[in-house]
Formats: sequence, structure tokens, C-alpha cells
Amino acid sequence: MSVEIIQERLATYNCNSTIEEEQALREITQEIILAGLGRTDFFRQAGFQGGTCLRIFHSLNRFSEDLDFALIKPDAAFALAPFIEQVRVELETFGYALEIEDRSRIGAAVQQAFVKDESVGKLLHLNYRPRTGPMRKLRIKLEVDTNPPAGASYEMPVLDYPFPSAVRVFDLPSLFAGKIHALLCRNYLKGRDWYDFIWYTARKTPINHVLLSAALDQQGPWQGKHPATDDVWCAEALSTAIEALDWKQARQDVQRFVKPRELPSLELWARDYFLQQCRKIGSRA
Repeated sequence: MSVEIIQERLATYNCNSTIEEEQALREITQEIILAGLGRTDFFRQAGFQGGTCLRIFHSLNRFSEDLDFALIKPDAAFALAPFIEQVRVELETFGYALEIEDRSRIGAAVQQAFVKDESVGKLLHLNYRPRTGPMRKLRIKLEVDTNPPAGASYEMPVLDYPFPSAVRVFDLPSLFAGKIHALLCRNYLKGRDWYDFIWYTARKTPINHVLLSAALDQQGPWQGKHPATDDVWCAEALSTAIEALDWKQARQDVQRFVKPRELPSLELWARDYFLQQCRKIGSRA
């Protein structure tokens, strides 16, 4: 049975708590959704981006919640709902009984839907099932940017679970550009963004400045100002942002998304540490 495939996959995570088991099951579900989308023509029109992309295709050492996509070229008429309906059929074979909440609006720049399920967990042997009350409902948000900035580059790896499926993904320089845009323009503190920032800088990932410049010109404090970014510009702008952050709050945001062995590293999170990471970018110029 297909549910046995999920059970076998879940065992590979070696979970040690209820939250780790929930995160693992969410990630397995994310992969099944991606594989299901790969059986449609979705990835002819869109690319996968964001932290979950980094987690699944580049082994980022933290869990992620949402599935973020952007169209290859703007299309105000794009509709996410038909693709989600095809994914529903795919997931039913694995024991899911999906509840889909489509929050998309015709003509909106971001199409958004929530996929929810409380069935598959009942079919699995879970070592850390809640002792009292029902399991939390599995919930995954899907977002598609229908008016993306220009300049992204892509790769087409094959996702091999639960079956081979080609998935168009942003390449690493483009993913890093998207992350820097979030760091500079998000109107709330998300510590996970800074966790990913360390991942990129530790690997000396180059930045797709064509994409970053276009994104900044489209949305955020530099909107309409036609910024032309380079590594020095990024290092200076990020340093300014770092000076103003509450690093205790940033650490708290990340904690539930990492394994316990990662927690001691979060004690390094302070202004000077991240300024040091910024200098790694600026020194490349």
C-alpha cells in the first residue's frame, strides 16, 4: 500500500519528539505534492523557490513550512486551483483526504491555497502521537507569484520520492537573491531567513544581481528607484538591517525548525556574528 511508503520514509527521519514527527510528515507530504505537480504541466509555467526548495533539493538543515513558486513570466490569468485539484487525486492514493482552501483572487499578484489533512496520520504508526486530544491537522500553504521580477535562472532536477518527477527550481544564485530581497524587504522579523543567510554565505554562494535588482525595484523600500545591486551594495544594506534586529527574537523563531543538536549554534546569533557574515559578501567584490 502507498501508506506503507510513507511509513518507511518516516522511519528514516529518526524522530525524537512529537514536533519532529509532525515536521517530518509535513516534509514527506510536501515532496508528494511536488511530485504530483510534476505530473502536470505546472513546472512548464513555474519554478520552485524559497526555504523548502533549499531544504528538499540542497539539504538545508532546518525544516520549512510552505511551498513557494513563481511563474517564469507574468500571467495575470494564471489559476492555481486546477493544479491543486490534480494533486488531490494523486495524494488520495497515499491515504490523504485533502481539504483545500483556495484563497486565490482573480488577477491577484499572488495566488494562494492551503492544503490540509488529518487522515494520513491516523493510518501511520507514530511513536510520538499526542497523549491527549487529536493530532494537529497537517497544513501546508502553496503560493505562486504571478507577477515575478525578471532575471531568474533555473535548474531541472528529478525528485525521486515518492516517484521520479522533474521539478523546475530556481538555481542557487537566484534563490540567494530571493532570500536577500526577503531580508531587506520583509516587514516582520523571520529568524529562518537569517538561518538560510548563514547557509548561503558559508558556501560562498554568488548572488543573481539581475534578479535581486528587479525584485527590489518591484517591491519594498527601493520600489521604483531602479537599484543596481552588487556584492558591496548588498553587504552594506544587510549590515544596516542587522544593526536594528532583535537577535533573541530571531533565535526563538528558528528553534522549533531545527534538531536539538543545532541549538547550541544559535547561541552565536548576535549582531557581530552576522556582520562578519556580511563581510564575506562584500569582500568578494
